[in-house]
Amino acid sequence: MIIRPAVLGDLVEVARLCAAHAAYEQAPPVPGNLTELLAEAIAAPHPRLWCLVATQQDTVIAYLTMTLEFSTWCGREYAHLDCLYVDEDHRGLGVGRSLMGAAVTQARDLGVSEIQWQTPAWNADAIRLYDRLGATSSAKRRYLLQTDPPLTA
Repeated sequence: MIIRPAVLGDLVEVARLCAAHAAYEQAPPVPGNLTELLAEAIAAPHPRLWCLVATQQDTVIAYLTMTLEFSTWCGREYAHLDCLYVDEDHRGLGVGRSLMGAAVTQARDLGVSEIQWQTPAWNADAIRLYDRLGATSSAKRRYLLQTDPPLTA
């Protein structure tokens, strides 16, 4: 298994895994042009997205994506781990742990000292991984508010 930054040629497979991830979390389907959207975010002059992949025999078997966010309370940036997904056939083999290790290195390279993320409360396997890594959790709810149509009072 190789962990490395995604290249544009990986993004069709990353988008396929994103679709599987969305289905796993019972979320709405990913957009049909996700490959192009990811390419724009990763290849921008000032990237908005960092993507790591795990490959086995040149096949992408897992991905992890991060963005940089600013903490008002701390007055500094942190890495927001948006997604971590391992193909079902490759779970339990240390792929997630390896991707998280690479994410820590990537975050340090980006100049941040903290990674934050969320996971569904029912995702016991992910929670077990994060606990084993020494991550701490805080109880919060995640809210989504659509901006179209505009909010009315």
